[in-house]
Amino acid sequence: MQIEVKITTWPLNAQRAWPAELDGVAGARAEFIGLVRREEDGHVITALEYEAYSPMAENVMRGILEELGRRHECLFVRVTHRVGVVPVGAAAIHVLALARHRGAALGLVTEFMDRLKQDVPIWKRRAIPSEEWAASNPT
Repeated sequence: MQIEVKITTWPLNAQRAWPAELDGVAGARAEFIGLVRREEDGHVITALEYEAYSPMAENVMRGILEELGRRHECLFVRVTHRVGVVPVGAAAIHVLALARHRGAALGLVTEFMDRLKQDVPIWKRRAIPSEEWAASNPT
């Protein structure tokens, strides 16, 4: 399985294509795009600010994907997570999986998101309209 993992400060581009050699091989594409909601834990917010030590977080994500890839038999997976201030309505994470069959792609994406929240050292704070920052649980 080909794996691409990236943490970036730039807005996420969910339109980026997958490797051309998988055209005609993959029968399923599953994607998840996590957006910043206007309300977080009952508080109205203007943004979320994500922080990470990128090399460590990328290594942990890659390890999770290698494990899940063996179980779900995916062909390709890309995870891009944004750090810094992410405004309401913007994407914070994009996960793309290609597999021969939909169950594998959907399973990998779903399990990865559960593991991301448990195991990956990425933290977030919520920005509230009063310009004060309030601590939040890890992603």
